[in-house]
Amino acid sequence: MLVLGLTGSIGMGKTTTAQLFAQEGAKIFDADAAVHELYAKSAIAPIAARFPAAVVENAIDRAALAREITANPGALKDLEAIIHPLVRQAEVDFMAKCKAGKEKFVVLDIPLLFESGGDELCDKTIVVTASEDVQRQRVLARSGMSVEKFEMLLSRQMSDEKKRALADFVVWTDKGIENAQTQVRAILTELGLAAEKTSDA
Repeated sequence: MLVLGLTGSIGMGKTTTAQLFAQEGAKIFDADAAVHELYAKSAIAPIAARFPAAVVENAIDRAALAREITANPGALKDLEAIIHPLVRQAEVDFMAKCKAGKEKFVVLDIPLLFESGGDELCDKTIVVTASEDVQRQRVLARSGMSVEKFEMLLSRQMSDEKKRALADFVVWTDKGIENAQTQVRAILTELGLAAEKTSDA
């Protein structure tokens, strides 16, 4: 089973690109979705132990958790120490299930793929990118986003230039979805996976 790691900075079109891979037959592990699920289940107890004010009626109050992290410089590392192993286990479980199902390839959609060392689990890595202007326009158009928040998020991520240098493949998303789809199909063709779309038909 070939494991493809998909990543990209905020606003680059990673989620849409993951959907394009899914349309071509890939099983997708969505790290963000896994975190959301953990916040509703197994992460509640350990977060309550470290951040008691962030858990109300056995549910995580995300606003309260965000305040805790903002107020305490070391809190983010504590939260990551709780969440990252749980996400990694969910990832391992996902891959085991896909191997058992004899999937030919899977895509691990992980925002901090290189930063977290997740690329070590991948056979090939793919970075989704766009021009800085397009990225900025996309992100600042989001509800609740500000220039300050955008710059803070960027500061926590590896630069786009460095990600592209580390990647085996790059998908540019600033020329429309059809163009991005063509790039995705070209990658799968190069990897000998282009026919997977028809495997379930």
